[in-house]
Amino acid sequence: MNALRLAFLNSWRGLIHGARTERAVRQELLLLAVGAPLALALGSTLWVRVALLASLLLMLAAEYLNTAIEKLCDHLHPDRHPRIGTVKDLASAGAFLAQMTALLVWAAALMERLV
Repeated sequence: MNALRLAFLNSWRGLIHGARTERAVRQELLLLAVGAPLALALGSTLWVRVALLASLLLMLAAEYLNTAIEKLCDHLHPDRHPRIGTVKDLASAGAFLAQMTALLVWAAALMERLV
């Protein structure tokens, strides 16, 4: 049980650090704060609500992973390097695809609600 508590505390520290230091994380946290009540109102069924919330959480998770990869790359190789740039671009592409997934889910839920 102690290991579980320590794992939670590690995660909590990461969440707080990202929120304090990363603009993109703060922007996506704002989207989550606005989107959570909207998801509850917009979703026509439980599963649509879950999909809307999960898409926002997935987007935020991808942003945290992107941030972690960028920070690790900067630590290991602070100067510009083409291969490090490629790694950062790949991580950024992952975050972008999570954002597009959220957009797709939200667009589908809006279309369903309007039709």
